[in-house]
Amino acid sequence: MASEVKMRVLVTGGSGLVGKAIEYVVHQEAGKLQGEEWIFLSSKDADLVDVGQTRAVFEKYRPTHVIHLAAKVGGLYLHMMENLHFLRDNIRINDNVLQTAHEMGVTKVVSCLSSCIFPDKTTYPIDETMIHNGPPHDSNFGYSHAKRMIDVQNRAYFKQYGHQYTAIIPTNVFGPHDNFSIENGHVISALINKTYTAKKEGTPVKVCGSGAPRRQFIYALDLGRLILWVLREYKEIEPIILTVGEEDEVSIKEAIHMVAQALDFTGEVLFDTTMSDGQMKKTASNVKLRRYLPDFTFTPLEEAIKTTCDWFVANYDIARK
Repeated sequence: MASEVKMRVLVTGGSGLVGKAIEYVVHQEAGKLQGEEWIFLSSKDADLVDVGQTRAVFEKYRPTHVIHLAAKVGGLYLHMMENLHFLRDNIRINDNVLQTAHEMGVTKVVSCLSSCIFPDKTTYPIDETMIHNGPPHDSNFGYSHAKRMIDVQNRAYFKQYGHQYTAIIPTNVFGPHDNFSIENGHVISALINKTYTAKKEGTPVKVCGSGAPRRQFIYALDLGRLILWVLREYKEIEPIILTVGEEDEVSIKEAIHMVAQALDFTGEVLFDTTMSDGQMKKTASNVKLRRYLPDFTFTPLEEAIKTTCDWFVANYDIARK
C-alpha cells in the first residue's frame, strides 16, 4: 500500500540555480522525508505572470507547502535598463503565487528575497529588521521593491488570516545550473564563463568595475540545505538572512583570482574602471541564523568555486550562458 502523502511541496522556479540545488538535496542527499512529495516547476509548466496559469498549476498539484523561487531576474546592467519590467513582472508573479496559495489552503509558503532589497544608504552589517529603512540601490529599484512587497504581503496574510508565509534572504548565490551569461549572469558565474572563454581564446579576462566591491557568496547547495530547514522548522513570519558570516566576505578581485585558480587560468586579469561597480558593499548579518543553527557548516568558498567551475566545464554545451 502506498504511504500517505503528508506534505506535498511545490517549488516554483524549480529548474533554476536554487531549485536545482534543492532538488539535489532532496533526492541525492536523502533530504526527502517519508510522506513527502516534491514537485519542481519550471516556466514550461506555467507562466506565473498569468493568474490563470498559476491557478491551473496549483489545482493540478494541490500543494500543502510552497517554496517560491520563481522571479524575473538578470545581471546588474539588465536591471539598470529595464527597472519597470522587473517591477511589474515580479509583482504579478509574487501576488499570483501568494494569493493562489491562500485561496487553495496552502499551509506554508517560503519565498526567496534578495540582499539587493536592503536600503542603499544604511549601516553595516544589515539585519532582518532593516529591510524597509530607506530606498534600495537605484540600479535595480524595480526588482528590489517587488521583492520587498513579499515581506509586506507575508505580514498582511498573517495578520488577516494567520497564514505562515515567510521569506528567506540569501546573499550572492552561485553554483551548478546557474545562468553563466557574461552579460546577465550573477557575479561568480559570469566570471567563470568569462575566464573559461579567455583561457580558450588566449586573451585577458576583462572584469567590469574596479574589483573593489565586497560580497558574501553562498554556495547553492548550502542554501538548499538551509531552505529545507526553514520549510520544516522556522516558525517566524519575519524573514531570515541565509548567508556566510561577515568574516567570509570577499572582494570581486579575490573572487576572480579564485576562479582563475580553479580553471588554471594564468593569463592577465584587467579591471575596467569605466564600468559601474554597483554597491560597494552590502554586508549582511547571519546572527539570527546562527542563533537557530550555531553548528551549520558552510562549504569553503574556494571548494565551492572549484566544484562550480568543474560542473561548468563538464556541462559547457548545456549550461545556460
